[in-house]
Amino acid sequence: MPNALAYLMLAIWPLVCVMLVRRLPAERAIIWCILGGYLVLPPATGFDLPLVPEMNKVSIPNICAFVLAVFYLRHRITIWSEDWAMRVLVLLFVLGVVPTVLTNGDAILFTLLGETAPIVFSAASLPGLGLRDLLSVIVGQVIVLLPFFLGRSLLSSETGLRELLIALVIGALAYSIPALVEIRLSPQINTWVYGFFQHDFEQMMRQGGFRPIVFLPHALWLAFFIMTAAMAAIALSRSAPRRMMLRYLGAALYLLVVLVLCKSIASLLYALMLAPVLLFGTARLQVRLAFVFALIAMIYPMLRNNGYVPTEAILAKAETYSTERAQSLGYRFDNEELLLDRADAKPLFGWGGWGRNLVRDPQSGEILTIPDGEWIIVFGTFGWVGYIAQMGLIGGPLILLWWRMGQLGAPGAGRNLGKRGREIPALVAPIAVLLSITMIDMLLNAILTPYTWLMAGAILGACEAHLRAPLPAKSRTAPRRRVVIGDTGAARRP
Repeated sequence: MPNALAYLMLAIWPLVCVMLVRRLPAERAIIWCILGGYLVLPPATGFDLPLVPEMNKVSIPNICAFVLAVFYLRHRITIWSEDWAMRVLVLLFVLGVVPTVLTNGDAILFTLLGETAPIVFSAASLPGLGLRDLLSVIVGQVIVLLPFFLGRSLLSSETGLRELLIALVIGALAYSIPALVEIRLSPQINTWVYGFFQHDFEQMMRQGGFRPIVFLPHALWLAFFIMTAAMAAIALSRSAPRRMMLRYLGAALYLLVVLVLCKSIASLLYALMLAPVLLFGTARLQVRLAFVFALIAMIYPMLRNNGYVPTEAILAKAETYSTERAQSLGYRFDNEELLLDRADAKPLFGWGGWGRNLVRDPQSGEILTIPDGEWIIVFGTFGWVGYIAQMGLIGGPLILLWWRMGQLGAPGAGRNLGKRGREIPALVAPIAVLLSITMIDMLLNAILTPYTWLMAGAILGACEAHLRAPLPAKSRTAPRRRVVIGDTGAARRP
């Protein structure tokens, strides 16, 4: 059970956010309101208020950052994209839950088969969804999107994009200290500070040692955060002066060492794959890679649902590397099969909340499946409508960036601006790569965070802002002077 300090931290976080916006530049303050809450607030803890979603380490920072940006910083936060497809996806994300709730009004009962007649355990039933749940779910969807709107309106400039990368590096460098403590002593910091351990302790033990978790939901979340920060440091080093370049590269090297100690194979493979691309690849190559990753992540559930993913071949390949990892991956695939069968019963709008999307024992109601990937959770809860809306909002900016790259020129192309004479900020490309690798990892883990939404909104805003930008003066066609008869000589004089 969380202690009093856990609830106190949630209660005072709005005051922390006020201090941040009063002392820091607007972009930096908004980022740290959200990222700081994600890193230091207690997990699996919240205030359960009536008619609204739980107020926790995600919703409280999101709301505070949005309210302060609008009413204190006086920034104009727009929710409507200039792209019609993104507008539709926003509406679908928020209002698509209405049919989900309306089609799940029936309770799910579990029966214990006796010798003579079945006994119905109403106490073990899953309640149906009603109008009260509808309001809570809609409000929850809006709260989730608040960082997306903030990123699009405030962080799409060169300054905002740079602050996004710098915050990752600074946050990971600070977080590495408690992470190293847990690697040495075992994951205990959340217990010491907030009075409880947030996950299964056995999953934190690996290869004869420990994996750090600190205040995040799982050790995999921490390893992925360290990986993205190391890649952000590499990206920043390319445009930094020599002295700062060496500092960024040193930070990246240090974070990669911490990543190895985190004992997460997936995050380590991501780093080995992305580091050369971010260090040596052109912006155009990075955008294309992000586009490919986004497509894979978006169509994977369709392929998986129709049996086109070669799971047996993947498991055989994993077996050659590690039997333990192959067994873990096989367990994930088996869970996906069961959850897909469950989701296929209501494929369009899903089963809704209260864990109705999970496979349970028909007699006791005991949960028999553990959903790992974000995609299967969203698909089972909100169906294809919810999945398309969520993945479209995250991956849509990457597709839009790739589509307009030919029109606008490669990000940071400088003199080679492209056909329409406008340029996309250079730092959009590495942020696009980080967003796309997050989408890939969402196939394995439920790792969607508010920072993911910040990056998606910033990329979308950068595409829109530079599409609206006026043509450079040198690209404009000078107006033709009309020669007046009888003044030709004057026209020739200097």
